Amino acid sequence: MASAVTGELAAELRGFREVQRLSYECAEAVAAQLRPGVTEREAARMQREWLYARGVRDWFHRPFAWFGDRTAFVDFKVPLQFFPTNRPLEAGMPFILDMAPVYRGHTADIGYSGCLGLNPLHDRLLADLRDHRELILREVRERRTLREIYQDVDRLMVRQGYANRHRAYPFGVIAHKIDRVRERRWSPTVFGFGAQALKGLAGDALHGHRDGWSPLWSPYKFSDHPPQPGLWAVEPHLGFRGTGAKFEEILVVTDSGDLEQSAFWLDDDLPHVRRWNEGAV
Repeated sequence: MASAVTGELAAELRGFREVQRLSYECAEAVAAQLRPGVTEREAARMQREWLYARGVRDWFHRPFAWFGDRTAFVDFKVPLQFFPTNRPLEAGMPFILDMAPVYRGHTADIGYSGCLGLNPLHDRLLADLRDHRELILREVRERRTLREIYQDVDRLMVRQGYANRHRAYPFGVIAHKIDRVRERRWSPTVFGFGAQALKGLAGDALHGHRDGWSPLWSPYKFSDHPPQPGLWAVEPHLGFRGTGAKFEEILVVTDSGDLEQSAFWLDDDLPHVRRWNEGAV
């Protein structure tokens, strides 16, 4: 987190930082329990139960798990294919855990990439994601349009030899805005997405449409505007021959004239960042 943010902003961000760290703690705990034969549905349930035991009662979306070539969204054509299946994990297989809990009214949306055993290709994808994290932050600070940044991420992937797999998400998004959600003891879900969080995103979309911006960061014309101040869950997703890897974390965008305060990653103490800093991949 940028060191000189205002006291009011820092206080507001603490709740988002807490739920993001809780989510990554969940991902690491579940990843440590994965064994050959565990299915995507079981891994998704493990995430739900771990978070429920720690007080989570609402979601932006319920947890996902993807194993093997499903980490690269091979042959994904319809949204239902994103939901967990009975695909079992095997030795050497990559996996992605993705969850978006709401905790004490704050939202996170994270993606954790791992592998059950050694997989040099997967290690290479994880290492190359570092360049995307740096590019996105630099160009957001330059106030490039979201569409231009998306295109630059695409070009970087091509230079690295990878395919863009976040384009398979609905609307091809690489990111979306998140916000506070009114805290309730229980909130219904609609196709795995929390009704309260969807209501907030729809409100952002309506407000943004009037003012010329979108809460969805896509390759399309409606994202042809500079980054809107707020919190963005960003998830560049690389794919190569049936292997996929991504990170997803919160990027903070402000209207500050100071370069460092104008945009910054909410937290640099996350598993993928620690891997890069420790030279583990």
